[in-house]
Amino acid sequence: MSGFNTLAVHAGQEKDPHTGAVIPPIYQTSTFIQDGINVLRSGHEYSRGSNPTRNGFEEQLAALEGGAAGYSFASGIAAEDALLRAVLAPGDHIILGADGYGGTNRLISQLHSKWGITSSAVDITNLDAVRTALRPNTALLWLETPSNPLLGIADLAGWAAIAREAGALLVVDNTFATPYLQRPLDFGAHAVVHSTTKYIGGHSDVLGGAVIVADHEHRGQSLAQAVAFQQFAGGAVSGPQDSYLAARGLKTLGLRMARHCASANTIAHWLDEHQDITRVYYPGLASHPGHELAASQQRDFGGIVSLQLADEAAARAFAESMHYFQLSVSLGGVESLVCYPREMTHASLIGTPLEIPGNLVRLSVGIEEVEDLLGDLERGLAAARRASSALSVV
Repeated sequence: MSGFNTLAVHAGQEKDPHTGAVIPPIYQTSTFIQDGINVLRSGHEYSRGSNPTRNGFEEQLAALEGGAAGYSFASGIAAEDALLRAVLAPGDHIILGADGYGGTNRLISQLHSKWGITSSAVDITNLDAVRTALRPNTALLWLETPSNPLLGIADLAGWAAIAREAGALLVVDNTFATPYLQRPLDFGAHAVVHSTTKYIGGHSDVLGGAVIVADHEHRGQSLAQAVAFQQFAGGAVSGPQDSYLAARGLKTLGLRMARHCASANTIAHWLDEHQDITRVYYPGLASHPGHELAASQQRDFGGIVSLQLADEAAARAFAESMHYFQLSVSLGGVESLVCYPREMTHASLIGTPLEIPGNLVRLSVGIEEVEDLLGDLERGLAAARRASSALSVV
């Protein structure tokens, strides 16, 4: 098998045979001419069903994740929704990691629950808790590792073994790690989901999502057939332009992730020694409870760092006061971003046992010069100290 960066550049990205163009053309078309009734050229009929630009990106994704097939969608949530609809039936139960993307929790608890789907949240680091949560109708285990935003590390092989024993599917959201850092299908997962908006697109200029599946039979048909039909019938596909942008970003994923990881590691260690920081969440720190596990199943430790400050006022001031770390709900772009998860990405969890602490901030470390980012963080921490001091005076 070719190396990661070679696959990233070449898989699904065949050169144009007609012109010799190095970059495949964007097939910006909704429909395709037929040579006779249902006599299709190269299998294409209508772009909801297939489009060469999207198909190339899907092949690229499948190659990098080591999957049997990949499917591209209009957003990460659209990808998750399509997968859930493809594999679940009314009355099924999901085990869901307690620390994960708030939008996934909202999708399952507020939308799919109306169709008779129930869910239980568990500590992803506790395999005994996962086993205890199993029910006779458990059909799916849903996991993020590293988790969002507390960067917990789950034992992928352990979760996969529990899923196999229960006759359930294991789905892993690999958005934070990307296939450059880990390939959950290699550990026994049945499907991987991505918000391709994040590291895969990598430039904060495209919205998208993806599902990559293993070669596995589920309820009488292959996972690939089930997801492919849901993609076609549900129609939440990515358009040609979005597919092109995401495929272009994916070609440099390995290079970008190496830079993200190196800078995040430097920043995490710097923050860990700073007197104004209460706690740093980063699996690259030896003090992180999942450090050794992360080292065993990931190539590196990722580009996301979360931290807790003295209080909520400090966290808010820190998030709102920096220049290079721009305040945003997203992550994974070449630019650095800062997020206040409690009221931004995870606002739907407020008032529940899963709500995010008010003094927590999440950093998405970009590819800027790390010295500039450290200076920006110092400015943010100075603002945090002023806000905390003002609160104590009041």
